[in-house]
Amino acid sequence: MSIFAKLSITSAYNMNTSKIQTTVVFVGSGAIATALGNILASDEDVNVWLLSIEKEVIQSINEQHINSSYFPNFHLNPLLKATDDKAVMANADIIFLGIPSTAIVSYLYENKEYISPAALLVNLAKGFGPDHKLIPEIVEGFMPNHVLVMKGPSFAREIINRQPTAFTIASGNESQFATFSELFEGTSIYLDFSTDVKGVEFASILKNIYAIVIGIVDANFDSPNLRSLVLSRAINEMRSLIQRFGGNNETIFNYCGFGDFSLTALNDLSRNRTLGLLIGKGFFTQGISDKVVLEGRIAVNVFYDLLQREKTDPTDYPLMFELWKVFNEKYDIKKFVDNIL
Repeated sequence: MSIFAKLSITSAYNMNTSKIQTTVVFVGSGAIATALGNILASDEDVNVWLLSIEKEVIQSINEQHINSSYFPNFHLNPLLKATDDKAVMANADIIFLGIPSTAIVSYLYENKEYISPAALLVNLAKGFGPDHKLIPEIVEGFMPNHVLVMKGPSFAREIINRQPTAFTIASGNESQFATFSELFEGTSIYLDFSTDVKGVEFASILKNIYAIVIGIVDANFDSPNLRSLVLSRAINEMRSLIQRFGGNNETIFNYCGFGDFSLTALNDLSRNRTLGLLIGKGFFTQGISDKVVLEGRIAVNVFYDLLQREKTDPTDYPLMFELWKVFNEKYDIKKFVDNIL
């Protein structure tokens, strides 16, 4: 019996291929859900649904095989389906959560009756849940399902174009890793694995903070030497913070760690790097902050509060502390680089 047969009592049997068909549901129809869903839909033995509240997107996926909001010029696999019917989750073996981190906990709590207790829940979002807590810890407190996380250096437009892309899968139960190896086998998705769920979650949040720092530095100095110096310090601060809050040192070397940080910090498609560039050039305004989702700005204040709560001196983390001052005090940005050095 295949791994998937053991995971779900609702899997459908495919008479044509004599294989167990796996049902995968993505909650959300945004860029990352569409890109990953399209990859998995290329396997006829995987039944893939995007669960969406956007009527136009659902219609465009089912009828025109495009996502009219996110990939209007990309032809999706015709086997990729979309629906607004939450009952589709009752038949799911794996549910990927592709909605903002701030919405995941409330969504699951309000819709838990639709979800099979045998389904694996996979958090794709990078951010804190309510009360600055990690999403897996909250969800496992009120649902019987296993909660995994999947994080990595992954721009959705690269995934949709089948560029090789890496993710870390984290679970407290390492026997589940084979499930995801099988699911993504033969695709452009490459995986590494960790049992350090907490560390992987923290790494995916911290990288946004330090991407802003690199953006500020690059806005003021086009210096490979300086950039490498600050990158090294940033990695060390991230590693120390992951360990301080209960993660493992080695997690920084997974795809979710150095890989995701380097993508976010060094590529101008990154929103948090772009925020750093705006700050460094003196163009950042409150209006921009109010209109754009900026994970790093939120995260730096959360981590500052967590350090204060633990009676840890924030100056032990000079890059993060200096960025906190940028957001919370009157600050001469021209002195930023001198201050962090």
